[in-house]
Amino acid sequence: MTAVCTASGTEESGPEEYSLAGVAEGDREELWEQVVSESHAPMRLRFAAGRPPRPFHGVVRRRRIGDLELVDCESDPCDGVRPRSRIGSADDDLVGVLVTRSGGELMMQGENGRQLRPGDLLVWEGRLPARFSVRGRFAKRTLITRRSALDEVLGRGWSIGDRPLDGAEPAARLLVAYLDLLAGSGELPPSAVAAARNATLELVAGLVRATGDAPHGPGLRAAMEAWIDRHLGEEITPAAIAAAHGVSVRTVYRAFESSGDTVGAHIRGRRLLRARAELAAGSVPVALIARNWGFSDSSHFSRAFRARFGTSPSAYRAALRR
Repeated sequence: MTAVCTASGTEESGPEEYSLAGVAEGDREELWEQVVSESHAPMRLRFAAGRPPRPFHGVVRRRRIGDLELVDCESDPCDGVRPRSRIGSADDDLVGVLVTRSGGELMMQGENGRQLRPGDLLVWEGRLPARFSVRGRFAKRTLITRRSALDEVLGRGWSIGDRPLDGAEPAARLLVAYLDLLAGSGELPPSAVAAARNATLELVAGLVRATGDAPHGPGLRAAMEAWIDRHLGEEITPAAIAAAHGVSVRTVYRAFESSGDTVGAHIRGRRLLRARAELAAGSVPVALIARNWGFSDSSHFSRAFRARFGTSPSAYRAALRR
């Protein structure tokens, strides 16, 4: 991609821009395939037949937020396909949240197709074959993350379901507005990058919870999770959750089992996320953070933290300082 890179920033949060301006017409198709493949996911791409008789316009702007990427793409008419032969083991974990900004795009993922219009959202997964077709000038913004990152806030086994994502829904509007703010922000210090990354994942998780598959409807599970978040500093039991929502304890268990999770694991995961945010925000001793979030001692906290995030609390804080 360096052949068409016109601007770059820092590895952590600065923007990079890749444009076909100044590239010979005969080289544009091959380079655009390279740019889109490296900024989104590997695919084969061709310019659409019958497009306007002018040099093909294509621009990608990418910004990294920790291990997330925010990618803006503008394109003239083109077609792309991502066959199974282009899907590698590293791509299986990829997840993209696509926001249509202008124009239209036909997107096929697996057996499902969507005609995207301005304001529409779509979640795509790198493990699935895909095909798209753009027939006019088109602009989109894509948040690219990994399923393993979303597992931090959603637990394992989550699903987006099979219905279109309505950009008018509150969870979608909140995510889109935050991505707009994030795209326009300047350079961020390491602690702010970590906070922005974690806040982004929380907003994506909110969208998944609002639209995904859950027993008794997504509203009950979302209400339970919101109640848990408000009471994380207290003792929380399934019976207390059930009483607060007027349901049986068995219903509480079933609401969490659908995602392969348990009530206790969800509560522990949310407390670990709060503890991680506290580690990033200041210099409160690890032992005190452990006590604040209900862990019996530093060793218990360190083991749970490493199991969830792959590193110890002290190493996580040291990495942010570096």
